[in-house]
Amino acid sequence: MGKSQIAGSVVAGFPSPAEQYLEPPLDLNELLVKRPAATYFVRVQGDSMEGKGIYEGDLLVVDRSLDPRDGDVVIAAVDGEFTVKTLRKKAGKVGLQAANPKYPTIVLKGASELRLFGKVTAVIHRFP
Repeated sequence: MGKSQIAGSVVAGFPSPAEQYLEPPLDLNELLVKRPAATYFVRVQGDSMEGKGIYEGDLLVVDRSLDPRDGDVVIAAVDGEFTVKTLRKKAGKVGLQAANPKYPTIVLKGASELRLFGKVTAVIHRFP
C-alpha cells in the first residue's frame, strides 16, 4: 500500500475558516499494522456484527499475535466454520456473541471445537 497525503483535518459540523495545510505522507500499513508478520486482512461477509460497526464488505485488520480477552472482536472457527464475533468468557464458559439481535450467541459445548485466529484491531469501511 503506497503512502497518501493527509490534507489536515475537517470539522464534521459547520465549516471552520482554518488555514489549509498538508501533513506528512500517510502509510495505512504503518498506521494500522503494529506487527506485520502476525497481521492479516479478511473481508467480512454477512451482517452479524453491524452493531459493532462492522458491515458486509468491510476489511478487517487481524493480529494473530495478541491474546484475545473477554469483549474482544475475534476471528474464530467453531467446528471448522469461520466467523467474526465478540469473544465472551465467563465462569469457565466461552461463547461468541453477535452484534446483531437477529443472531444468537454461540455457546460452546463440550464437543465443539473452538480455534481463535486473532483479534480484530481495525475495520476499514468504504462508503457505498
